Amino acid sequence: MDSLPQSLDASVGTPISTQLGEFATSLRWEEIPADVVAQAKRHMLDALGIALAASGFDFARRTALAIGGLAGQGTHPVVGLPMRLPLRDAVLVNGSFIHGLDYDDTHSDSVVHASASAVPTALHMAREHGASGAEAVLAYILGIEASARIGAAAQSLFHQVGFHPTGMVGTFGCALTAGRLAGATAAQIAAAQGILLSTAAGSLEFLEDGSWTKRLHPGFAGANAITAVALGRGGFKAPPAAYEGRFGLFRMHLQEKTPGDLSRCTDALGELWEMRNNALKPYPACHFNHAFADAALALRAAHGLRPEEVKRVTARIHPRQVKVVCEPEASKRRPANSYDAQFSVHYAIASCLLHGRFTLDELEEDRIRDPRALALCDRTGYELDETLNFPRYYGGELAIETMDGRTLTHREPMNRGSDGNPLSSADVERKFTDNARRVFSADRAQRVLELVMGLDSAPDTVALTEALNG
Repeated sequence: MDSLPQSLDASVGTPISTQLGEFATSLRWEEIPADVVAQAKRHMLDALGIALAASGFDFARRTALAIGGLAGQGTHPVVGLPMRLPLRDAVLVNGSFIHGLDYDDTHSDSVVHASASAVPTALHMAREHGASGAEAVLAYILGIEASARIGAAAQSLFHQVGFHPTGMVGTFGCALTAGRLAGATAAQIAAAQGILLSTAAGSLEFLEDGSWTKRLHPGFAGANAITAVALGRGGFKAPPAAYEGRFGLFRMHLQEKTPGDLSRCTDALGELWEMRNNALKPYPACHFNHAFADAALALRAAHGLRPEEVKRVTARIHPRQVKVVCEPEASKRRPANSYDAQFSVHYAIASCLLHGRFTLDELEEDRIRDPRALALCDRTGYELDETLNFPRYYGGELAIETMDGRTLTHREPMNRGSDGNPLSSADVERKFTDNARRVFSADRAQRVLELVMGLDSAPDTVALTEALNG
């Protein structure tokens, strides 16, 4: 193999895993800005609401029953279901619930859904070790800060070669989360990252047929991190150059595409907070579709546009988003199931033009098979637009040619829910309540909301995890 650029030379400087381990053990609560803590709690609330909504879906019940049959009874509650599992299995199941509806947050630069693995890891490791609510929030933030930086260092290239960074990168962030709550040393957390180099994974093959494997990625990420931390604490030897090594994370997965500078992995730790760049989702679909959903709704409202008036729709999209939501175009125009529909820009636009909304209801089979929606999908195509500021934001432009010869355009440079176009606290609470009410009463949903928003003052995470149990 050819020689590494100096910035990837594992013999130069302190290993990235060591720097991250030192950050995990040294960060103090009072060093975290108040707005970062507030945002962290909003994102935890959002994640748990999605998990509650997901618990009623077929994939969730099948996941819980399969893992429960294998693992047996435990003490850790499953969200939304009357089950208890051992620690790692509860994290696996609850992580898959959070990510299972593709409604969870996304860190923009890294294109990583870090909360789906960091939230259950933080809550259940805190419960296991008797840590306070504030320690759980701090550990969650650690997971976000690490996963976001590692993912951002790849410059969105993991997706381009077929890897799903949510599980592959998220597992390293969870090593910091789990390590902090387990009382691991910096060296032990570094070792855990070296161990995870051998388990970090996630394929985008699910895009070919809408299969369910993506939902498991953050669950595996959290569960594997807990295992790795236990091994690290036990003195298990692991390679120190987990990221920058000759066969480290970046070189192994990206080969000749490997970025020459991995300083982003540790850039301004404790000074710049990536939690602020974590974007919430207003729609239950791949984040790459959101600007187009908003644009379709805007044009529908501004012009009183009816589906039968639409002759042709063109989505102007950044090239690096195309493989995920635009190709292969034949299948994007005919989604096989709800998961397929969530990764189709054609279907997102069609739903918004037809129904004036895109909610979980629009992912029901009768909506996906609606001939009117499919006709709009057939009239939708895409063009490449490299001027969009991807991956900082997931923007886009929609052009609609009408039957009477008009061309209507709307551009959304920043996806709603991002730091440049944020959802309000009221929006987040409304989304949580809508999701939670699919399985809980209004009073019980409100109880969970209050427990999450007061978590940093709670003595532990027991009350919250119990309140989430079905």
